[in-house]
Amino acid sequence: MRNENTTPNPASLPAGTATPADARPKRSSVTYFRDDVERTNGYVPGFQPKQTDAVKLNANENPYPPSPAVMKALAELTAEHLRRYPESRGDSFREAAAEVNGVEPDNIICGKGGDDLLSIALGAFCDESRPVAYPVPTYSLYRVLADLEGCEALEIPFEEESHLPAGLAKAGAALTMVCNPNAPSGTWIPIEDLAELAGKVTGVLLIDEAYVDFAPQNAGHLVKEFDNVMVLRSLSKGYSLAGLRFGYAIAQKNVIAGLMKVKDSYNVDAIAIALATAAIKDQAYFRENVGKIKRQRQSLTEQLRALGFDVSDSHTNFVQARPRTGSAAAIHKQLVERNIYVRHYDVPDLKDKLRISIGSEEQNDRLIVALREILTS
Repeated sequence: MRNENTTPNPASLPAGTATPADARPKRSSVTYFRDDVERTNGYVPGFQPKQTDAVKLNANENPYPPSPAVMKALAELTAEHLRRYPESRGDSFREAAAEVNGVEPDNIICGKGGDDLLSIALGAFCDESRPVAYPVPTYSLYRVLADLEGCEALEIPFEEESHLPAGLAKAGAALTMVCNPNAPSGTWIPIEDLAELAGKVTGVLLIDEAYVDFAPQNAGHLVKEFDNVMVLRSLSKGYSLAGLRFGYAIAQKNVIAGLMKVKDSYNVDAIAIALATAAIKDQAYFRENVGKIKRQRQSLTEQLRALGFDVSDSHTNFVQARPRTGSAAAIHKQLVERNIYVRHYDVPDLKDKLRISIGSEEQNDRLIVALREILTS
């Protein structure tokens, strides 16, 4: 009788012969990831449209180009910069940033944007028995990073977004994070309130100042007053370098020395160091750029309010707008149909609002014309 099973017995195959796929044992669905990785949804960044004519106001990018000094530094890069490893600590940038901030280079650590520094901080200060705490709603990446680190995230709800919740100081966390100005609300907490919090928490207070270039003040001086304060900065916003991925943090020297143990050996590359250094040295261009965005922010806020949106005063390069009539989700969809992109979060605290980055005057005008059409149709 003919054997109808034509699949060869793996044991009978010559040595070195690959086992046919249909002869391999069937495997049930498995995961190779840690439980905390498997459970985490991950951070969802703003959509990146491919159309070059899109009005992109969904990722809080600076609508104006970087300093001419940055482009000059880029043109001067050679093959030698790429052949060799970069400065392991980014000392060229640390020296320039130290001068701008009135500290010493040993008070500064560089990172691949603020997100890298957040990850370094959580890896340095938190674990299963050392929780992180922060007020909510805030930057959604905080929870993602905490979950990946396997530490408990103590989320303390804001009562008023311009005031720190009382429970934050009592949380007993190893690391307390405050985004100031806050995202996605754009609200700002007075520096004296942060100083009071620094004196109450038993762990490290990380003040995430990714948007501070557009705020009335920064908390940099608290580093000199408290040994547990770490201030995070980004070059993505005010310096127009979102595509470069570069940020830095300021803290007392012993804190920076500990963080250096956690970062990658070469966590910022040679090109990024050179361009970020050129950017932070050109403070005149930086201030001019920030001033233009602040003026456009005021103009956009007034126009949105005139269209019937509730818009709180913002201290960032974006505004949060709630339509009094109509659905935020529906408006978002109709803007996409017009090749205009803003941010909508489908979560309970934010689903009735839109987050709109401050664009150039032309971009903002296109947005307002489109919203007027949508709201009157």
